Amino acid sequence: MANSVAASFKGIALFTPGGDCVYCIDEQKRARWHLDLCATLQSYLGLAEPPYFLLPCFTATVDRWVNATTSATTTVAEAYPRALRFQPLLNALFGLDHVQWQPNYGSAEECSVELIESHRATFPQLWECHDLIIRVEQVTATSTGSFTESLPPTEALLSAPPPQAYRFKLFVSGVDTAATEQMLRLLYTTLEASLPNAYTLQVIDVTTHPDEAEAAQISATPTLVQISPEPTRRIVGNVLNQEQMMQLLAAR
Repeated sequence: MANSVAASFKGIALFTPGGDCVYCIDEQKRARWHLDLCATLQSYLGLAEPPYFLLPCFTATVDRWVNATTSATTTVAEAYPRALRFQPLLNALFGLDHVQWQPNYGSAEECSVELIESHRATFPQLWECHDLIIRVEQVTATSTGSFTESLPPTEALLSAPPPQAYRFKLFVSGVDTAATEQMLRLLYTTLEASLPNAYTLQVIDVTTHPDEAEAAQISATPTLVQISPEPTRRIVGNVLNQEQMMQLLAAR
């Protein structure tokens, strides 16, 4: 996860219209990741073919390196307009500190609403939200020149986890990106370090989904709700550090 990111790396994230995400952190800065992320979506969502049409519109890339002379770290982070709204999640996934992602408008024609919608009939799964975040951990060349992904099961966050799996909902405010980013960073590092089994984490913006916030009786953000295992518990407000988060999650 983000806490193991090296000083120099290239990161790529690909989103779907429904909000699912596949991403990679690559210290070797290879060039085939775009194609492999599409292949991963095809495999997990059961698509008829890789959704290459997403690449010019739903991609975010970050390149970070250390200057050998000055030892200064440089970070260049860009996202196509349809991926810009995921900045807090991107910073958490790539271990970045409140980086402001720059918009990339280089493919405006390929990202028109009409053109994107023309693919909905062929790829209806992409317009559904599966609460899916997959880190493509490793890509290796086979003897035939093709590539295969190695995907740790704890990196796949599905909306229908097996019985007794941990399920969380994080209610945030889209206008408070700093608080959202801090909570996401703490959650990912804490859950990966402390939970032995798979878990689901669904992030809900109360400004765009007020009905869900009302149904869950959310009065402040951020609020983390543990749905299962029961009993249902919630953490309201900002958490200062990972130790505090672990203590709150461990309480019964």
